[in-house]
Amino acid sequence: MNLERARFNMIEQQIRPWDVFNQTVLDAFRFLPREKFVPPMWHNLAYADIEIPLGHGESMMYPKIEARMLQELAIRPTDHCLEIGTGSGFVTACMAHLGQQVDSVEIHLDLSRIAASRLEALEFRNVELFVDDASRGWKGSPDKKYDVIAVTGSIPEYFPPLEQRLATGGRLFVVLGRAPAMHAVRVTRTEEDGFERTRLFETRLKPLTGADPGPDFRF
Repeated sequence: MNLERARFNMIEQQIRPWDVFNQTVLDAFRFLPREKFVPPMWHNLAYADIEIPLGHGESMMYPKIEARMLQELAIRPTDHCLEIGTGSGFVTACMAHLGQQVDSVEIHLDLSRIAASRLEALEFRNVELFVDDASRGWKGSPDKKYDVIAVTGSIPEYFPPLEQRLATGGRLFVVLGRAPAMHAVRVTRTEEDGFERTRLFETRLKPLTGADPGPDFRF
């Protein structure tokens, strides 16, 4: 299989039609070898318009949603980022490529370890991985504020506490709702006590593990 051609087709036929025109984001998808982040049996479909299974009922996001999310987050070279749901490590790599530093939290130990080996093989030094159930509020580095927070699984309802981890000017991306009615939202912290919430587009994304809207749910 010609992976270079598949990568080109992914960008031109999947990502651009989803209104992703930010050159920095497009260059990240051209530069990073997505095939190195998929399980071996899916190697030839690394650039296909599908959710690639990772185990534990988890899967990689559609490339077009990954790219649109990164565009909406507008990651800058000086940004400190938090990712909820490491998964394969591909989005982690994209955020690390675009920003200064990434903390990424994954609930499954084996997925975190596999992602760590992939990131290490590509010599990413600005990533720190954690194993935790962040769907109920990640308590790691409690005093740290982030310029960017990406939630890579959907949640049924919006819960505000995670936005408190944003620095002023910081951006949070999350997909809300239940299939088939889901929509992406960007939250921007405009000042210490001010937040701007923007509904972006309709989409579909697998639920974040542990994101149960029961009475004890904390996001």
